[in-house]
Amino acid sequence: QVQLVESGGGLVQAGGSLRLSCAASGLAFSTYTMAWFRQAPGKERDFVAAILWSGGTTYYADFVKGRFTVSRDDAKNTVFLQMNSLKPADTAIYYCAGQRRGPGSADDREYRRWGQGTQVTVSS
Repeated sequence: QVQLVESGGGLVQAGGSLRLSCAASGLAFSTYTMAWFRQAPGKERDFVAAILWSGGTTYYADFVKGRFTVSRDDAKNTVFLQMNSLKPADTAIYYCAGQRRGPGSADDREYRRWGQGTQVTVSS
């Protein structure tokens, strides 16, 4: 059974930092491109970042460049999202997603595996 379990969300003040984790099981993690998406209340789900299965190339949405960093530890079947300089606009549920041998697409329809999400709330 494939599972993606996010953790690390919470309440933080603007300018603060959080580190999200997504632990995967039941899949060959090293062959999966992993991504983070987020969804704010009343809005569509947006791409945040992705890290390729091979070589670790990363991609970021423009609104997080320079503030967020995606990384992975294949030995621990875990992908991370380090979020710095957080803004109230970053408030959302953050989801991790996986696509086997994927190209790092920003289209959420291309990801078959999803976690349940973790809430991030940034206060002003």
